[in-house]
Amino acid sequence: MNNTVKNLKSLIKSTLKGDERLWFVNQDNEQEFNQTLLLDLVEKVDNTIISLLLQEEVLREKFFVKIVPPRPAKLSTPQEGNFSYVFKTNEFRFFMEENKVDNSYTSFKNRIGLTDGKKFLKDSGDIVLDWPYKDCVLEGGQSTEEGADIYFEYDTKSSSKEGNYIKKQGKRKEIFFNQVLAQDEIDRLLDPKALVNWKRFDKNGKTPLLSGGDEVDGVDALKRNEDGTIAENLIIKGNNLLALHSLKKQFRGKVKLIYIDPPFNTGNDSFNYNDNFSRSTWLTFMKNRLEIAKELLSNDGNIFIHIDINQTHYLKLLCDDIFGENNFVEELIWSYGSPSGGRAAGAKPVNIHDYILHYSKNYSGRKQNKTFIPYSDKYIKDWFKYEDEDGRKYQRRMRGKDENGNSLWIKQYLDDSKGVPLSTVWSDIKQVYADPRAYKDNQSQYTELEKGFTGGQKPEALLKRIFEMCTDEGDIVLDYHLGTGTTAVTAHKMKRQYIGIEQMQYIDDFSIKRLNNAIKGDEKGISKAVNWQGGGDFVYLELAKWNQQAKEIIQAAESLEEMIGFLDELSDKYFLNYNLKMQEFREKVILEPEFQTLSLESQKAIFMAMLDNNQMYVNKSEMADEKFGISEEEQKLTEEFYK
Repeated sequence: MNNTVKNLKSLIKSTLKGDERLWFVNQDNEQEFNQTLLLDLVEKVDNTIISLLLQEEVLREKFFVKIVPPRPAKLSTPQEGNFSYVFKTNEFRFFMEENKVDNSYTSFKNRIGLTDGKKFLKDSGDIVLDWPYKDCVLEGGQSTEEGADIYFEYDTKSSSKEGNYIKKQGKRKEIFFNQVLAQDEIDRLLDPKALVNWKRFDKNGKTPLLSGGDEVDGVDALKRNEDGTIAENLIIKGNNLLALHSLKKQFRGKVKLIYIDPPFNTGNDSFNYNDNFSRSTWLTFMKNRLEIAKELLSNDGNIFIHIDINQTHYLKLLCDDIFGENNFVEELIWSYGSPSGGRAAGAKPVNIHDYILHYSKNYSGRKQNKTFIPYSDKYIKDWFKYEDEDGRKYQRRMRGKDENGNSLWIKQYLDDSKGVPLSTVWSDIKQVYADPRAYKDNQSQYTELEKGFTGGQKPEALLKRIFEMCTDEGDIVLDYHLGTGTTAVTAHKMKRQYIGIEQMQYIDDFSIKRLNNAIKGDEKGISKAVNWQGGGDFVYLELAKWNQQAKEIIQAAESLEEMIGFLDELSDKYFLNYNLKMQEFREKVILEPEFQTLSLESQKAIFMAMLDNNQMYVNKSEMADEKFGISEEEQKLTEEFYK
């Protein structure tokens, strides 16, 4: 790289220091530049970015064209100040992509034969984002005060001479390494996977699931309906994209309702858009999963997608494309709180609602039940204020006029009324928080989660209403962003069959624990409303990991030395990219000072990029290979699942 380019890069970097959005503090407490976000903002012709670049003469000469309008014939010289600048967007983007402000990571990948996956965004329109660890989460902070991470947050308001960093304790930002795969690289990534670690949970606890059940005549271990469809409640641990494709043969066209609460792609949730991803990446992530979800929906099925104000309009356009504009049912607004507390400190109106986009597989044939919500105490007091001779409360309703013009009144009895017809604005269901101290009133409604989980979750009452709108007992419900398990728990109590998919370890700490409590007859959430007494069961299973094991080992590493010690096992046991130059990496790259000064996260990303993403999990067709260590019993259960 010549000095001119290097100086220009340095100038861009220093100039854009004036936009705090483009900078974040990494795990090593160093400021990093977010080029992905920069290019996204440039594409939108962001006023702040353009203004900063214009202020610097060298950048103005390089990336702008000065436009001077023709002078009128009467004037001998142009009017002073009568000109404008046009930003050369494509030239700026090309320069930034070819000469990244921090391109060490990319250059090392290219040196050892690992091309930048982003090229596929240009070469092919058929793209899969495969994020095998919590759909892209590499690492997160502690979620409780005890043992919580110490991290530093950049404070734009600070005038301290010591710097603008505030020491904080708590959950730090998540780290992401997304894998972008083009069609020619997908290969058998989406083939059915081998399934392991089968267990059944019921009132007697946890027991291993055995093929053929308790019979010796080949009867399935899995309960089935008359048409052969599996009739079990299923909790699946593994990458949700791959799990969805593994459900196709058994459940295509049979799921009545899908509810998902995906990552919102904001700076406040686990997706961290402002630090890591462009909107197009997030939409590709959603697209890959929604397309297969549509295949699983029955012809009269419905899907509800929970999202917030930041992405709903973009997601709406994507869903119009996937499901069809004519299959859009409604946009529900969930008003979950009140404009109070810390979030009300600023001048901006307080956001207290989320959106739930409702689409159907077939609008005219969709299942849609007429739903009512109970009258509030205030409504009853204000309107049902009359009593008949038997003490029955009623309200008076006018039903037209008689032939003399006198009003005709009828009695609407409270005990006969179904309630208020459901509207698209829901303000009667409040958010659920793990810590009831967050609210002083009616704390009992904030106790659905067990201790140890901070932040909000979706209340069972919210899912109950959605189920009532579009399902009946026995219908199949799917949630492939299961999280803490609210969808599954609500479905269990409402006697719906459910399938939940989750990859994070808290599937054991929260989802399964909550379901076990439901089986025992817990009194939380909607239990009282549905007269829940306990009972039922569910089957737990996992996608069989292979290269995914290696990724998790790399993810857990605390130093480069630890990862170097893993190289032999990485080479001998796992599937690596065919074009990887491992010898050069061993003998040269990892010894170079420039590589050793990369952040640990960039080093991890290079190690993980060595792995073949087609081999993250074991394909069913290869599960008999002894090297995968899948037992005969697990192989039989896998065959039973797919038959």
